[in-house]
Amino acid sequence: MSSRYPTSVGFSLETLAQRGGHNGPHKDGWGVAYFEGRDVFLLRESSPAAESELVRFMEVNGPPSNLVLSHIRLATQGRPALRNTQPFQRELGGRAHLFAHNGSMPDVREACSLTTNQFTPVGETDSEFAFCCLLERLGSLWNGGNGNLPSVEARLEVVAEFATSLRSLGAFNFVYADGDTLFVHAHIRKQNDGVERPPGLHLLVRSSNEQAIDLTQSGVMLAPVAQELALVASVPLTDDEPWEPIAPGEVIALRQGCVWARVPAIQTRRADPSRQTDRQSVQARA
Repeated sequence: MSSRYPTSVGFSLETLAQRGGHNGPHKDGWGVAYFEGRDVFLLRESSPAAESELVRFMEVNGPPSNLVLSHIRLATQGRPALRNTQPFQRELGGRAHLFAHNGSMPDVREACSLTTNQFTPVGETDSEFAFCCLLERLGSLWNGGNGNLPSVEARLEVVAEFATSLRSLGAFNFVYADGDTLFVHAHIRKQNDGVERPPGLHLLVRSSNEQAIDLTQSGVMLAPVAQELALVASVPLTDDEPWEPIAPGEVIALRQGCVWARVPAIQTRRADPSRQTDRQSVQARA
């Protein structure tokens, strides 16, 4: 969730898992993160969300925030353990950065190498390794020494190119947040019939002059406050809202509850190595 003003968000993680069509398999851990400026309040457990007393407590006691991430895990790499539970957190440029991934990329360590020891995986998942690789690529933007926040467009360009470089390895739906902006990359996901295909993620954007969203039966409870609001989920959380299937390969930057910029899928011509990558221009919010 990205919103213009901080709002209280309660999560029924068991309900969210059921809404995603999982009905039980996503039992290998859960996590939820509430940003407050540069820092974040992060809670994770490697046990099933449905059995967690902490989940029930946070359903009604989650702190107000304008940037919230949550994840329910089905282990594909790395056993159920706290070190393998998402969202993952690292520091870069004096800010907390978070990452959560839905999919599987078994060959990510061969395709993407870490060149420094600044970011080192704690666990064994492909997701955390990919996160460390992304932060390495973003490092030059944040470590310039002037203390300024890099532009959304500069950050989005790095995220989009990174997503393109790894997308061929397997399903790569991810959300990444730096406390200022939420970056979303959609790809493919295993649908209810067991086939991997788009859409991997869905987007809903609502403004203060529209009717409030009723998500109480879908695992999300939002405080009734007039503001800009953007929600991203693997599947739509409601049946009567205009959820947009995000195109595979598209990267979206959400800021203060609005779509700040979008980059369509970047296509690379592989047949002729002398030709450069086709680059779609960033469509930035005015």
